[in-house]
Amino acid sequence: GMIPSGMFLLTSIALASAVIKLSRKQTMVRDLYCIEMLARVDTLCLDKTGTITDGTMQLKEVVGYKGDEEELKKVMASFLAATEDNNQTAIALANYFGRNQSLSPLAVMPFSSQKKLSAVTFDGEGTYFLGAPEFVIADLSVKAKKKIEDYARGGYRVLLLARSPYDIKDDKLPSTRKEICYFVIEDHIRPEAYDTIKWFKDNRVTVKVISGDNPITVSEIAAKVGVENADKFVSLEGMSNQQVREVANRYTVFGRVTPEQKRILVTAMKADKHTVAMTGDGVNDILALREADCSVAMASGSEAARNVSHLVLMNSDFSSMPEVVKEGRRVINNIQNSSSLYLMKTFMSVVLSILSVILALAGKTDGKIYFFDTSSLLALEFCIIGLPSVFLALQPNDALVEGKFLSNILKKCLAGGVAMVLAVLAVYLYRTFGLAAGASAEDFDSIYPRVYETMLVVVVVYTGFMSLVVICKPFDTFRVWVCVGTFVFATVFLTAVVGLMAKIGLGEVIGNIKVFLTLDFQFLTFIATVILVNYFVIMLITKALNNLMSKKKGEQTNGNQTT
Repeated sequence: GMIPSGMFLLTSIALASAVIKLSRKQTMVRDLYCIEMLARVDTLCLDKTGTITDGTMQLKEVVGYKGDEEELKKVMASFLAATEDNNQTAIALANYFGRNQSLSPLAVMPFSSQKKLSAVTFDGEGTYFLGAPEFVIADLSVKAKKKIEDYARGGYRVLLLARSPYDIKDDKLPSTRKEICYFVIEDHIRPEAYDTIKWFKDNRVTVKVISGDNPITVSEIAAKVGVENADKFVSLEGMSNQQVREVANRYTVFGRVTPEQKRILVTAMKADKHTVAMTGDGVNDILALREADCSVAMASGSEAARNVSHLVLMNSDFSSMPEVVKEGRRVINNIQNSSSLYLMKTFMSVVLSILSVILALAGKTDGKIYFFDTSSLLALEFCIIGLPSVFLALQPNDALVEGKFLSNILKKCLAGGVAMVLAVLAVYLYRTFGLAAGASAEDFDSIYPRVYETMLVVVVVYTGFMSLVVICKPFDTFRVWVCVGTFVFATVFLTAVVGLMAKIGLGEVIGNIKVFLTLDFQFLTFIATVILVNYFVIMLITKALNNLMSKKKGEQTNGNQTT
């Protein structure tokens, strides 16, 4: 009885059913236990491109160019062909300028997340640069900075095209650069992003946006979709690792972030006791994805990002995230309720074993040391714990996960365990005093042992049922039917199934059913009284534990606020 043997199977069934449900919603689960972790997430880190936005971009405007447009198209088409970049920015530019090999490339520096630019040296043309303005030319004029900031505040992404008369040599870029023009690129926000961000906000999940783009641009887009505190933005350009850790929990939007800085941000949030989920779709997200408590990749992203992630959204649709979180909450909340039924029996068995040893050493036993045979707990395990726990584990439940898993289980199982111990001791004392009052040897040898066994089983089964009733609160239609069905099934099991087994010679699994059916009014009254009293015992202990934990939680919250 000490072994909660069904818990492992029940947990596996609940998680497996979650995997099946999520697969129907175009979500591939690569790590079974990430379902639980995602349900506990209180901080969600998003990459702007491909998550809040759908990744499709288009060139809105070319600003500041004073030369021949055909010459610009020739340079850009040759540049895009030489770098072979296939990200969404390059695709947007290629849709406008095309790709060709009008100019002959001599050296190519592909785009990288660290440099935030790409460069190509063409034969006889010098070197062209394309990237984030402040990375292409460090000392931009005040007028240029003002122009870039104005576009950024409109939510646009700005790239600078510059030229140097010198070539790339030994992977070293020439420092002399002159601006040619600016490309204003528009990012398309996912229509469903607004509702998704609102859902996380309503469910007390802090959303942080991490991007390699200009923080002002990212902040504007985040504000548009409803990210709370989107105006708290910072650029991580040039920051040391320690500085990144210091700002991780003070800001909501992070711009000009390198892959290593993404990892440091996630680590710092975890160090502040947050459960962090990270979404991403590119190679530059891999370090952060590996560090997060739960990582989510888009199927449309890189294969490397998918391989290191716990979950993959096969439709690359960020709006699927709330359903994934709900499924995780269903598993955790339901397993907490179901597991408390198993551990209730474990608690009872441990306490009764200790009492049995004490009574045996004191010479208070009459040949049978422990209160139950193994088969005596069959009705409790099958009718009260086994079947109801399966139904409860599969019930829809998207309530917010509160507290720690183990403490929540102990809070619920302790009340039922104590009540079951008291029920067994009540029957034991009733029998002891009954025999002491003057039972005949015939009664002692034939009737009383059977009555005693039957009473033990009945009070344990129905006390367990009372615990199930308390665990099912607050009631809904599903839980009402679970309780009603459990009561009917347990009663039928005790009055019919066991009786049939005894009649066909399979042994007295739970004592002779005829004894149970012919118990006199005194025995039945005692059993009913014990069961009803234990219901109130369970309620009182549960309420006391809830108050104790609420008080402790309040003290911790006040302490954190003071800190």
